[in-house]
Amino acid sequence: MNLNQHRRATPRTGPARRALRLGMLATAGLTVVATAASAEAATTSHVSHGVAVADNTVFSLANPGHPSQFQDAFTVHQYGALYDASAVNQAQAQAWACSAASPCRSVALSFQIITMAGENIHLNAQNTSHAADHDCAGCQTLAGAWQFIVSTPEPFTLSAAAQRQLADVHRSLDALGRSTAPVTAVQQQADALAAQVESILKAAAATAPKGPGVNALAAHAPVVTVHRMLTG
Repeated sequence: MNLNQHRRATPRTGPARRALRLGMLATAGLTVVATAASAEAATTSHVSHGVAVADNTVFSLANPGHPSQFQDAFTVHQYGALYDASAVNQAQAQAWACSAASPCRSVALSFQIITMAGENIHLNAQNTSHAADHDCAGCQTLAGAWQFIVSTPEPFTLSAAAQRQLADVHRSLDALGRSTAPVTAVQQQADALAAQVESILKAAAATAPKGPGVNALAAHAPVVTVHRMLTG
């Protein structure tokens, strides 16, 4: 089996590593969504001639004027057969200049799901998070980035049932924005949701076609890779 070159989803300058065959939702175009000056999410998705680019960034900023900020993103990118792909997922949370008497809370969470198909895809996958307090006594910050890469030998699309299950997880992720629990508890709940996503994707990938005339014993097995970065 041929292996692809895959840069590990740590810092952008991280070492190269083996890529997996991937299988992704067929999306194209550019979409940017901003919710507020203190919290925003931006998504870029483009595919053309076997080359795909997916970029998701979530940012949350808490300050005395906006003491509690939460922003999340849950994106699904499905592409067909590819030979080159770039996948970037970033979460950033900051808190500025709040007092110990009135501490701030800033949470940014990003779930990025990508599927592609092929056996010789060059993949650059980057998954990063950054959380910081600046002159902010007693503040809580949490940045979490989860990247799910589905690898299949032949193109497939997520079933309607799988998409409904993912939509349920998305609603649960949104609901964390109403939580007043410590950010450590929010992190645990987000990790539990990530585990649900992984389970859904593994079940979906198992149904992907093997290709005409392919011996089931010799076929490349679908793979779901999860990258997780948390700072706070």
